[in-house]
Amino acid sequence: MKLLRFGEMNAEKPGVLDADGNIRDLSGVVGDIAGDVLSAEGLAKIAALDLNSLPVVDGNPRIGACVGHVGKFICIGLNYSDHAAEAGMQVPEEPVTFFKATSAICGPNDDIEIPRGSVKTDWEVELGVVIGKHTKYVSEEEALDHVAGYCVVNDLSERDFQLHRSGQWVKGKSADTFGPIVHGL
Repeated sequence: MKLLRFGEMNAEKPGVLDADGNIRDLSGVVGDIAGDVLSAEGLAKIAALDLNSLPVVDGNPRIGACVGHVGKFICIGLNYSDHAAEAGMQVPEEPVTFFKATSAICGPNDDIEIPRGSVKTDWEVELGVVIGKHTKYVSEEEALDHVAGYCVVNDLSERDFQLHRSGQWVKGKSADTFGPIVHGL
């Protein structure tokens, strides 16, 4: 099941892709692809629908990020040894964890805003993991019970800001539009 959000920025509606690649409007069933909709029960409700009974979205609307009302955008850095070597950094003993501002989130085809003074804008494709229920101190065995689905994230960075300005990553990773998210789940 591929869930998505479509429409004007900050006014997206929930949708799902059918087997023929048509966007079907879910707004009569759920308010957004967020919150309880991402729980096992919420996703089961959508999976049980007859997609052919949902209205087809006409035209070619803008596609937004597949998840709305994101509370945290948590990232893991240097999780790929070749990328660490490319950056001249050691693979860390523990994961490098950082946040992107939620204002970095945008749709997969939205324009990217390069920050003023940028000299080394870069990007990487990442696997996004959408957490569907409250998660804290979860055991490794229970971890996948909290995953609602997966999506593709384009992780943009301003490498000069990230690596050469005080050694903290947020300023190089959190610019508005630096986190396009492709439909998934």
